[in-house]
Amino acid sequence: MSDNSSNVLLALLTGAAIGAGIGILYAPDEGIKTRKKIKDKALETKHDLTERISHAKDELTKVADERKEVFEQKLEDTISTMSYKADEIIVQLERKLEEIRKKNAQLQK
Repeated sequence: MSDNSSNVLLALLTGAAIGAGIGILYAPDEGIKTRKKIKDKALETKHDLTERISHAKDELTKVADERKEVFEQKLEDTISTMSYKADEIIVQLERKLEEIRKKNAQLQK
C-alpha cells in the first residue's frame, strides 16, 4: 500500500468515526445510552482499524519480500555477468602481455 493511499484510508476512517460520534451525540437518547453507543462505536472502530493495519502490514511485508527476491536475483545476475566479463578482460590482458613479451624478446636480440 502506498503512503498516499494509507493517508487517504486513515482520513476516511477518521472522518467516519467523527461523523458517527457527532450523529450519536445529536440523537434523541438518554445520556447512558448515548455513552454506550459511543463506547461501542469506538470499540468497533478500534477493531476495524486494528484489522486494517494488520492487513496493511501483511501486504507491505509481502511486497517487501517479493522485491527483496527480485533484487537478490538481479544482483546475482549482475555479479555473474560481471564475473564473466572480468574473465574475458583477464584473457585479453594475458594475450596482450604475451604479445608484449614476444616483441620485447625480439627487440633484445
